[in-house]
Amino acid sequence: MKKKTLWITQTAVMLALLVVLQGLTKPFGQFVTGSCVNAVLAAAVLIGGFWSGAAVAVISPFVAFLFGIGPQLLPIVPAIAAGNLVFVGALHLIHGPAPKLLGKALAWLGASFGKFAALYLLVVQLLCRVLPLKQPQIDTFTAMFSFPQLITALIGGGIAILIAPVLKKALHKVQ
Repeated sequence: MKKKTLWITQTAVMLALLVVLQGLTKPFGQFVTGSCVNAVLAAAVLIGGFWSGAAVAVISPFVAFLFGIGPQLLPIVPAIAAGNLVFVGALHLIHGPAPKLLGKALAWLGASFGKFAALYLLVVQLLCRVLPLKQPQIDTFTAMFSFPQLITALIGGGIAILIAPVLKKALHKVQ
């Protein structure tokens, strides 16, 4: 299979998997859904590279919005895409091609804290202050886009770091 075709296929599969998981896990709450989302985002970047992870990170919040998954306030969707992009970008930059255990741990922690910080700053500190929101909405977005983001990024990123090598090895056997 040609490299470009493989990249497109892997990226499309990751995007589809992410959207399906969001729909299936929505009834279980933010911690389950968010952990699944972050696992797929991390797997996309660890298996398909930065551009695969970036594509999934940016496209998935808009698809989720169209399907009624996640916050139904359009100005927050680009902020989610930016937080996802920080996550996959940091994971890609820190993780490198073949890191030791310490490198994997630093990548996982750095990416998770980066996503948390980006979403907290963009949603809670910026958008909740400039958008005409009522106090219950501000409270909801503050609860959603604070520490739960760190926890779900840690869980999802940890899962992906554990399973990505196995998936990558299986994909190379298929080629």
